[in-house]
Amino acid sequence: VALWLHDRPEVRRVLHPALPSCPGHENWKRDFRGASSLFGVVFDPAFDEADMTAMIDSLTLFGIGASWGGYESLVLPTTGSISRSCASVTQGGPACRFHIGLESGDSLVADLERGLGRMAAARDRRAGA
Repeated sequence: VALWLHDRPEVRRVLHPALPSCPGHENWKRDFRGASSLFGVVFDPAFDEADMTAMIDSLTLFGIGASWGGYESLVLPTTGSISRSCASVTQGGPACRFHIGLESGDSLVADLERGLGRMAAARDRRAGA
């Protein structure tokens, strides 16, 4: 799922230490043999918090939550007024954190693809396109 998101045009950056594009990847590679299913996504700055909220609200397989130890897939905004993160993300676009659970990867990708379509539609409505 992280690799799929990495290649999406809506995504500016996937923050997952197992990805070579992530800051600190070399340290992760040196010190670890595996990775978890928790990672951050920074969206293109053409999208705003409302666009990201439209995407999150449209997801059907992801719950909203911060309990990263469970078996279910979760999403949590980490920027804007609905953020519950103590860290400030300064990556240049709206951001959220995903936890990938035990659901089918193909089903999660399909859910995210629908959600990203909703995010783009929200941006287009806002821009008057």
